[in-house]
Amino acid sequence: MLKYIFFDLDGTLLPLDQEKYIKVYFTELCNRFCPVFNLTDEQLIKAVWKSTNAMIKNDGSEPNIKAFWKSFSKLLGREVLDHVKDFDDFYRNEFLETKRISGYNPNLPEAVKTLRRKGYKLVAASNPLFPEVAITTRLNWAGVGKDDFILVTTYENSSSCKPNPKYFEEILGKINAQPDECMMVGNDVDEDILPSQAAGLKTYLITDCLINKNNTDFSEFKNGSARDFLSFARRLPDAVRR
Repeated sequence: MLKYIFFDLDGTLLPLDQEKYIKVYFTELCNRFCPVFNLTDEQLIKAVWKSTNAMIKNDGSEPNIKAFWKSFSKLLGREVLDHVKDFDDFYRNEFLETKRISGYNPNLPEAVKTLRRKGYKLVAASNPLFPEVAITTRLNWAGVGKDDFILVTTYENSSSCKPNPKYFEEILGKINAQPDECMMVGNDVDEDILPSQAAGLKTYLITDCLINKNNTDFSEFKNGSARDFLSFARRLPDAVRR
């Protein structure tokens, strides 16, 4: 019996063009920190990507935040650790520029409202590569809030990342749920759908901002537009409470 719904953020709850988002993000990041660290844009971007990859490869032995800063300080020197709070400040300020390339789809917050009213417990299953301040800010842009979810995955509270199925298993452990009680809703076939299915979850692919890098045939999965998903949410029976 379905009791929990996991929602991806970027491209699902929050419509956006991934390439444009990354371009604006790195422009603002480099403007802020290249002068501080005396680096070229290329050097900083390379270090961020390598440290992001360290989180993606995290084996669950430490929080993603630790994996990122361990890698980042190894690449750029331990003095960068003096600027952890400056990065948090960046996400409260310059990072807000990414809002201009973020969209809004009213069907998704309405679906969230509908599911909550029916008694489903929701998880904001954004890939935990960013701090809480960045993820909760973007949830607000999508028309939902932290309080709509029993868990919001961030780089502070997670020790694995998509597309590793362990990311979904980690969530299951935190919310004390069984895989067949859960559904993952996302827009990326390779990051959201296939690994969550491998972890035993039901899935729903939102196709408005579809990412399907390997041209996988996704006809076997529930799929449709955000409007279709809202209709699906409205048809679901009330959740069975434990």
